[in-house]
Amino acid sequence: MRKKVTLKQIAKELDVSISTVSKSLRDSHEISEDTRLKVQAFAKLYNYKPNNIALSLKNKKTKTIGIIIPEIVHHFFATVISGIEQVANENGYNVIVCLSDESFDKEVINLEMLANGSTDGFIMSLSKETQQKRDFHHIQEVINQGMPVVLFDRVTNDVFCDKVIIDDKQAAFDAVHFLIEQGFKKIALITTVDYVSVGKLRTDGYKKALKSNNISVDEELIIKIEDIENCAVKIENLIKEQNCDAIFAVNELFAVTAIKIAAKNNLKVPDDISVIGFTDGIISQFSTPSISTVSQNGIKMGRKAAQMLIDRLELEDEEDEHYKTEIIETNLIVRESTTTK
Repeated sequence: MRKKVTLKQIAKELDVSISTVSKSLRDSHEISEDTRLKVQAFAKLYNYKPNNIALSLKNKKTKTIGIIIPEIVHHFFATVISGIEQVANENGYNVIVCLSDESFDKEVINLEMLANGSTDGFIMSLSKETQQKRDFHHIQEVINQGMPVVLFDRVTNDVFCDKVIIDDKQAAFDAVHFLIEQGFKKIALITTVDYVSVGKLRTDGYKKALKSNNISVDEELIIKIEDIENCAVKIENLIKEQNCDAIFAVNELFAVTAIKIAAKNNLKVPDDISVIGFTDGIISQFSTPSISTVSQNGIKMGRKAAQMLIDRLELEDEEDEHYKTEIIETNLIVRESTTTK
């Protein structure tokens, strides 16, 4: 079966811009008859079928950036949006924010809706269901039609585009290594299911820290949460059954839930059990006790993602397929939820 041809491939084959191909296929009189006929003949030969996404291309500048995130309640995503807006506004761009609600179908619908003339490019963090399915055709199709995409936080190596991440594995390693240096030996992990990329990387960092300090990995001390809203039961079972002396949680919600459940079971934090979380949101800063955490610097991540997207948009019809992955630094903030044994 012949591989489906894209606008980008037609433009490259005929040595014209993507916008020229798009206008030719719409029979625009802005393009010479000779070029229109040549493009149309090539598209017909390769059975090119336009779609809604193809209607929004670089030549139709909206000065608007589409942002698609898994959910809004997480403080981290709110800070990333703030960083994106700062740079977008500085450069005369507006932003539209859509939520996938961790749904693959909703992510696809949002992408197609915004690509149909509403935006010039996208900044995205993948939904859990998209990562589980490992189906990224909707993102690749947008890129093929000439619309740049920047992925942040939850990314995939299966899509070639610009990305902004932290070194999740190293950040987790540093946090767990800190606990080990404080004298803790039985360190539990509260993480996500493996198909969530950041959770998998932070789990790998946890295991690497234990092995580097000659501590065997005890799978009984690791719980993987799929349904975040109902995580409390699993966390309570861990605390009651495993007698751990410290917990590393891969997000803020898991950390604050662990502290709450420890108190419910008459355990004092940090005297009886220490806790380190991830993100450094408002909850970590103002809870009692305040939570030691890995800071992700969402503002900086958002600013970098926006600048990368705008830089690519300003290339006009030039094509640069040398994509970059920017790594934002993290740091461990020690607060009241950890203590030296």
